[in-house]
Amino acid sequence: MNPSNPRRSPGPFAIGFSLAALSSAAAGATPAATPAEGMAPVAEYLTTPAAEAVLARSAAPPSISGQATVLVLTKTGYESVAQGTNGFTCLVERSWMSPFASPEFWNPKMRGPVCYNPAASKSILEYTRFRTKLALSGRTKEQMLEDIRAALARNELPAPAPGAMSYMMSKDGVLGDQLTHWHSHLMFHVPKADAATWGANLQGSPVVLDDRPLPEPETVFLVPVAHWSDGSEAPVMQP
Repeated sequence: MNPSNPRRSPGPFAIGFSLAALSSAAAGATPAATPAEGMAPVAEYLTTPAAEAVLARSAAPPSISGQATVLVLTKTGYESVAQGTNGFTCLVERSWMSPFASPEFWNPKMRGPVCYNPAASKSILEYTRFRTKLALSGRTKEQMLEDIRAALARNELPAPAPGAMSYMMSKDGVLGDQLTHWHSHLMFHVPKADAATWGANLQGSPVVLDDRPLPEPETVFLVPVAHWSDGSEAPVMQP
């Protein structure tokens, strides 16, 4: 990551398990508010199922999201409100999918629409479900991190399935108090890898990686695209 260029710095959901989940503290940005010490009341993270389903589908073009399974967050976890036919899964991630070092880890305003392809739906989605289960059960951030590491030691979390990728192309998401939407982008979920293996974060490269560690067994490479899921023009990331 090039910390001197905030235009290349992804927001907390940009790893989107998305996030996968990246820093909103880019150099030159307005200083963040004091981080919340713990989770806000669960009700603050919830919205109406109908509105959430629409936001979830906005993560990918209608040709994809229109035939996808849609999950919405409830006080007990994610529940399906539409059964898809193409193997994709669309949902809206919350702030606890951010890196554990993120100052916005408990920000109840965050909404990160993401659509997982079939391979990611069979693997990466498990990370989202597991973190969400821990958060809603009242675990602290430190306890969540310990629980994820313990689950990994028991081989309870899968490695990214070959070909796992996801869409974060919604212009209606809120990825943090500072960066809001960041850029429309695709994410590629692979087993742990260095930035150099994809040429990420290099001058002129379109591939971005937030190199802060994640406990899950994945690395997420981001590739911004020039339009939102509705086809309208999106801001171009400066190399």
